[in-house]
Amino acid sequence: ASELNKVIARHALAPSLPLQEDFVYHWKAITHYYIETSDDKAPVTDTNIPSHLEQMLDILTQEERERESGETGPCMEYLLHHKILETLYTLGKADCPPGMKQQVLTFYTKLLAHIRQPLLPHINVHRPVLKLIRLCGEVLTAPTENEEIQFLCIVCAKLKQDPYLVNFFLESWRDRGREGEYVGSRHCSCCLLFYLVKACEGLMLLVSLPEPAAAKCLTENTDLCELLTDRLVSFYKALPQSMDPLDIETVESVNWGLDVYNLKEDAAVFTGKRALISFLSWLDYCDQLIKEAQKSAAAVIAKAVRESFFVSVMEPQLMQTSEVGILTSTALLNRIIRQVTSEALLQEMIYFLLGEEREPETQANMAQNPLRHRLIEHCDHLSDEISIMTLRLFEQLIQKPNQHILHSLLLRSLEERNYLENKPQDEREPLENGQPHDAVDLEEDPLFADDLSPDSRLSGSDWLSSSPPQSPDHSKCDGKTEVHKIVNSFLCLVPDEAKSSYHVEGTGYDTYLRDAHRQFRDYCGVCQRWDWRGNPKPFEKCNLDSPFFEGHFLKVLFDRMGRILDQPYEVNLQVTAVLSKLSLFPHPHLHEYLLDPYINLAPGCRSLFSVIVRVVGDLMLRIQRISDFTPKLLLVRKRLLGLEPEGINVDHMTLLEGVIVLEEFCKELAAIAFVKYHAAASSSP
Repeated sequence: ASELNKVIARHALAPSLPLQEDFVYHWKAITHYYIETSDDKAPVTDTNIPSHLEQMLDILTQEERERESGETGPCMEYLLHHKILETLYTLGKADCPPGMKQQVLTFYTKLLAHIRQPLLPHINVHRPVLKLIRLCGEVLTAPTENEEIQFLCIVCAKLKQDPYLVNFFLESWRDRGREGEYVGSRHCSCCLLFYLVKACEGLMLLVSLPEPAAAKCLTENTDLCELLTDRLVSFYKALPQSMDPLDIETVESVNWGLDVYNLKEDAAVFTGKRALISFLSWLDYCDQLIKEAQKSAAAVIAKAVRESFFVSVMEPQLMQTSEVGILTSTALLNRIIRQVTSEALLQEMIYFLLGEEREPETQANMAQNPLRHRLIEHCDHLSDEISIMTLRLFEQLIQKPNQHILHSLLLRSLEERNYLENKPQDEREPLENGQPHDAVDLEEDPLFADDLSPDSRLSGSDWLSSSPPQSPDHSKCDGKTEVHKIVNSFLCLVPDEAKSSYHVEGTGYDTYLRDAHRQFRDYCGVCQRWDWRGNPKPFEKCNLDSPFFEGHFLKVLFDRMGRILDQPYEVNLQVTAVLSKLSLFPHPHLHEYLLDPYINLAPGCRSLFSVIVRVVGDLMLRIQRISDFTPKLLLVRKRLLGLEPEGINVDHMTLLEGVIVLEEFCKELAAIAFVKYHAAASSSP
């Protein structure tokens, strides 16, 4: 109390005392406390030390405000010259009186935050700052935890603001030798690591420093990668062994900085919700950290996530034989794929799932990557739930902005265009009406036989064009397939007696055009940076003699498409969803193979169109054996649309639902073909 009275009296008697004298007075008042006081057990809050420190900060702030920008005043000179920060560090380390460490941390934090001029380059600042960093985290859940985090974050912010400053920290430790560098660089970031959850922002600032030396220090000389991945693994292992895929898919979007705990409410929604949100929140943090990180640091962290989490933990889960386990792990992987946005982590995840192979896929080598092979096989699993979930996973995957996905799954098999006929004319099979004997002669259909006006022909961008004519017998005109022929070839595939959409308002082909236009525009945006040729590979440069294999992924999709009349409605919806999305990509070979009904296929090869043709042929035979086929078909369609209440069971329900999906899929493909033609024509000179 007497000390406080002296301070009050002094300010009353000498209000205009020079700032430096005032600053020195407050500092000496602190040092005199340690000389004059014998009771070192009283808490610091019972002394005037906090008040003196606060006054010193106010004086330094006022001094800087009153001087030219960047000019160091006498008070700051005094602080630097007399090594006040070194002394405060010593007092804070001893925590004498009790609570002094907290006061010192606060003083350092406010000093760095409030003073605009660069302080860290001064040796009498960065040296004690580094020592104080080392002091942080020595005791977990210490009373100074909040102050430590605030101090570390302001240091990170200053380093982010002036990245070159990190060199002062690195050099300080290099001077101590190899061991010192390791210990020092660990402490530059590991205090933050002890409080990883609460100090996420500070750590993100550290990894984003553009200095290569800082990135190397963080990734090679600290436990950063290990601590990030260990936490990810522990959160994943805390998840229930069995979870409803719908819960995993529909749980609200998470953000690592906005994770709100409500244990009672979470548990009431579904078991494991809290654990799932915690895992997804930490995954989001790792993803954002990698996105913000310096390029080399991002690559190292992403590789660590691949090895320590994806390979070590997720792969065994995906390769297990338990159907419940497969379903849960596949649903979780699907959610992970959906959530990952950083380029480096996405790349590592794709290499984990699909491998890094670039050469054409063959039947002999398609199993060389066991996980890729297993996942594709799961698209045709005995369990419909697993099939649907795995198909959803691939639907999600092909929409990610990474070129290797489509190359691995599709394009490496289509690169040589060896799905096309390559026999000399005299060795080809006898032609019937200009077509091979087993081809579907669409030219006989009156819709296809109409004369075409010049305006309806393709022009401009050649990526939409089909393969060049190979012989006079080829039915194409100038190498261009007329768009209305392509559209009608899909619309007319399903026979009239198997169509039901024209009985229901608002289910015409035109309903797909708007969605196809939007999706195609989005897909073109995704592929814009990819090195895709505008035209198909010139025919004469293709290796047409090598045997064609459609690739494991398309093989499974085509096999499932071929069974559309005999498999559940939900499976059919998912198979056609994946195929329609693949058809939207603006790659010339993909377009040719999936959307050109008129390509001359090599013997033993199939295309999407030829698969559908065989399904329609089977359907025509089966329709004859079902009484009242058309009324039953219309009833099932209305029930699916919610226009009719559920009533008595309808015979051949699976077949009827399959026919409806088939009709809708053909309309969707027709819309996609038209939109791609329109886009190509619009962009032509």
